[in-house]
Amino acid sequence: MTAGGPAVDESAAPAPPSRWRRIAADVTPLRESHDYRRWWFGYSVSFTGTQLTQFAIPVQVYVLTKSSFDVGLVGLVVFVPLVTMGLVGGAIADAVDRRRLTLITGTALMVLSVVLTVQAAVGAKLWLLYVVAGVQGAFSAVDSSARGAILPRLVRREMLPAANALGQLGFNTGLSVGPLLGGLLVGTLGFEWAYGLDTVTFLAVLYGVWRLPPMPPEGGGSRAGVASVLEGLRFLGPRKNVLMTFLVDINAMVFGMPRALFPAIAATWFHGGAGTVGLLAAAPPIGALLGAATSGWTGRVRRQGFAVLVSVAVWGGSIALFGFTRTLWVALLLLAVAGAADMVSAIFRNTILQVSTPDALRGRLQGVFIVVVTGGPRLGDVEAGSVAAAYGSQVSVVSGGLACVAGVALLAAMFPTFAKYDAESPEP
Repeated sequence: MTAGGPAVDESAAPAPPSRWRRIAADVTPLRESHDYRRWWFGYSVSFTGTQLTQFAIPVQVYVLTKSSFDVGLVGLVVFVPLVTMGLVGGAIADAVDRRRLTLITGTALMVLSVVLTVQAAVGAKLWLLYVVAGVQGAFSAVDSSARGAILPRLVRREMLPAANALGQLGFNTGLSVGPLLGGLLVGTLGFEWAYGLDTVTFLAVLYGVWRLPPMPPEGGGSRAGVASVLEGLRFLGPRKNVLMTFLVDINAMVFGMPRALFPAIAATWFHGGAGTVGLLAAAPPIGALLGAATSGWTGRVRRQGFAVLVSVAVWGGSIALFGFTRTLWVALLLLAVAGAADMVSAIFRNTILQVSTPDALRGRLQGVFIVVVTGGPRLGDVEAGSVAAAYGSQVSVVSGGLACVAGVALLAAMFPTFAKYDAESPEP
């Protein structure tokens, strides 16, 4: 009994959380929101299917041409429509019902997967692979802009880091399972099975989006057009911390993304085939998946900008070291470390962007985000393929990783406020 007060039953006090619960992914958003749960599951399943196609197209190009440069051109073909429709699609997402827009884009992407299935079954054409990849890039950019604008409407603001971590969990499950399953299907049954399974998985996301309520932009929306796109870009001008979330990722993906070289690396460094390509492609997302599964600590990080800078530096250093190894398990371990670092960066970059952007502008800023996170790797494909064609795969990988580390150091010096970003006092 305390002096001057009532007796306290100490046995009724809540037990402190276990160490595992402090580091395990926070699933509160899945428990609290039925809409988020269906949305998350649908996109996780569909994204796994999408990775079958993302794996199969460059491998099919390499089978047809035996050229890493031609594989890198897939990235260039996708980049132009992706950038264009990422910006335009963001403006559209801020002008119309985002739920309806994602239903349209999801259906279009499913039809394109049907086209890929048919071409693989009846006879592959290189030009058709490039065309479909480009059109997919355009629809994916619009779809991703609308989807990113929907997420903050499905969960409480304080749950955004947890929701983004869960998103990374589903995202990297797809990145892990997709290439492994793609390598198995392509190596045993053929390309048409990989594309066909991707087609089926779109049903999961279409159902999840269909069950959402209408999602018009708050405030009535804007009018899609050039002026709307420019308004979104002007928003970034004085907000250096938000701008930095884009710049650090461009740096990482352009210089430190050697995925276009995986078919050649598998054949020349490790003397393997499609299965080895699948292992190399799956290693970074497996690392990210393990990181996301133990992401409970991310909700307690205040200096999120500094965490992004450290994560990107670890990514680049791991890629540079990967270029020196010829032992497969060591290579896979280094790629997994890089993937875990990228996952941490993605959680905090997403959270900074979502917290700092009003709903009326989220579609346009998500459009810019999609241009960066999906366009950057395509430019990285071109950069890696071009350097490899001129100087060899090792020079391409090592120089890219080192350039990534140097780039993040330069950006940190140019924008010193980013390292001081405080999640409890975010940029208005």
